[in-house]
Amino acid sequence: MAIDLCRKSPAALADGAAPAWTDAVPDDAVLLEDLGTEQREALNFAYRTTLSHVDPRFVAGDPAAWASDFGYALDRVAIRLDNRSNEQLRRAALEHPDPAMREQALFEYADRDHEDAIELLTQAIRQDSDRQVRWDSLWAIEKLGGPQAILALQQFLTDPDPEIAEWAKLFISELQTGDPAFDDRPGKYTPGRTFDETIFLLIHCDLYVRLDDSNQHWGKISLAPQGLARIYGQAHACPNVATRERQLVIAKTISGLHPDGSPHVDNYLFRGFTDRTRRDRGNFFFESLVPRPFFKSGQADDPSKGVRQADIGFARYGTWHLEPKFEVHEEPAIRYVRGRFQGWGHVNLQRIAGRSLEEILVPGNGVLSTLHDPEVGPMTNAFILGTFKGKLNDWDGDGVIDLNSRDVYSTAEGEIDSDQDGIPDQPGLTCCDWTTHQHS
Repeated sequence: MAIDLCRKSPAALADGAAPAWTDAVPDDAVLLEDLGTEQREALNFAYRTTLSHVDPRFVAGDPAAWASDFGYALDRVAIRLDNRSNEQLRRAALEHPDPAMREQALFEYADRDHEDAIELLTQAIRQDSDRQVRWDSLWAIEKLGGPQAILALQQFLTDPDPEIAEWAKLFISELQTGDPAFDDRPGKYTPGRTFDETIFLLIHCDLYVRLDDSNQHWGKISLAPQGLARIYGQAHACPNVATRERQLVIAKTISGLHPDGSPHVDNYLFRGFTDRTRRDRGNFFFESLVPRPFFKSGQADDPSKGVRQADIGFARYGTWHLEPKFEVHEEPAIRYVRGRFQGWGHVNLQRIAGRSLEEILVPGNGVLSTLHDPEVGPMTNAFILGTFKGKLNDWDGDGVIDLNSRDVYSTAEGEIDSDQDGIPDQPGLTCCDWTTHQHS
């Protein structure tokens, strides 16, 4: 998660290296002493943790508690698999015809920590026609952080698109206080659907690939949300009020994988614990373990190198924030969720060698994996680590937030449900049967 470390080293935080907070945002600066006790503790924890990953002399106490993050360790040594020049990235970020590729260039450029990264992201938000490129770029600005980020985000508080304006408001609040803030639009719940909420997720990850068996050579791709969704599927978090503290479904669909144009459905049932010592939120740690066909080719639905049935695990942890104004079954709805995730994958290095990024970021070109299967384990060569955010949006433009209007093809237990009637197409089947969707 290198983009989250940008501009946060001790050198960058030294006296004089950055403007004072109140000087940079004089109109509505939130002073540290104005924050609540829990907010200050959380921000100080994040500050110490980030510093410890850069220089162990900043560790407070036992390094085992502060400097043991595998992803950060890999980020120091991994080479970039995107070898485009900075100028090529800037041009692609503003001019590429594919919005996913524009966004990918923006995140890669930000990940390289250039001084003008926020300026480029701001330019893209102003001019891009794709609203997801715009709100994902707002997120990239938040990741870079600091007073300059707040100044950039403030420009979009009155954006004509209410979702852009709310994301800007939310990110500013998180940077200033650690907590999100929202606008005052009403919400709408649709009875009779399988899930009480269907929350569209933005997911950013760093994909670290082991390049040889020596464990001394690593590669890295920083996958922006649309690029990740194109390869692995667009994800929705799907909770039900009655069970959300112990389980939920992450429903994913990949577009463009099946020759007949139908979505490739890939559902994950997660279970875990949730801390509810605060009435307005839940802190959670969930895990998933699901049976999946593992394609040794590294391409979903491509059995040319053989297929192995394996149990794939994934972990996600974070916080959801409740909205008292939006009630479902006499309980507040989840308005916003954020957190981290990690898992394993298989990348066919021969398949991507010498190819352009446009040829790499294609549907299904990368499969999730496990270390615990005797055949699949030795082929596992990628560590996947990232962050996610999701909030309720107004999807039909009527000025009302939609709680559960998104189409997700899953039962409450994660089984495929093509007609969304709550009954599984085939009991126990949680991923599309690849044998019925062979490429011609």
